[in-house]
Amino acid sequence: MTAARLRALHHGRAPGDPLVLPGPWDAASARVFADAGFEALATPSAGIGESLGYGDGHTPADEMFAAVARIARAVDVPVTADVEAGYGLPAKELVDRLLEAGAVGCNLEDSDAATGTLRDPGEQAEWLAEVRAAAGDALVINARIDTFLRGVSGAGPAVERGLRYVAAGADCVYPILAPPELLPELTAGIGAPVNALAVPGGPAPRELGAAGASRVTFGGGLQHAATETLRGVAAALRAE
Repeated sequence: MTAARLRALHHGRAPGDPLVLPGPWDAASARVFADAGFEALATPSAGIGESLGYGDGHTPADEMFAAVARIARAVDVPVTADVEAGYGLPAKELVDRLLEAGAVGCNLEDSDAATGTLRDPGEQAEWLAEVRAAAGDALVINARIDTFLRGVSGAGPAVERGLRYVAAGADCVYPILAPPELLPELTAGIGAPVNALAVPGGPAPRELGAAGASRVTFGGGLQHAATETLRGVAAALRAE
């Protein structure tokens, strides 16, 4: 599977028909989603972290890359990997490890999970440019924008960051937790594919696509849903 194939899936989407990328947390779940006919998959750091017993934001880099590799080996569709803020790795090492794991894309966030603070957008753009230079066209870069996650309201700050990140070489931007009603403004302002997060009780992927999203992901939501189902199975077994 190639980055070119994944990159092409982001473009030419009809309104209401976004690229829907389920988030597998292990090889078995990846096969389920691929067998269901999804064109590509996006690993969630939260889902993998929970499945490995670490929780979100605490998975050691080696274990994250190993999990991504197991998922990529298990399927014949493109896999893009959430590698948080890059684990402090130099750009070339990060790219090399992603490619060794079989990923053809990556998600890179612009805030510090430990402190909850946003990174300077100029510094983040420089970092993304380094990743792009190291990767060439071998990775689809999804630049996560954490303004809404960190309490900065309005489309303006997210658009400003998105424009910088696209200029630095990002293929797609991900204003995580952006209010759905702001998606048209974000899409028009940034002028590049926008990734929206589908959450329980929120708009369906088709609705997010109609609002302007080219790509829809689920974070750790699918792993959480599977865990709740298993919790019910466990309770029923215990009751017997």
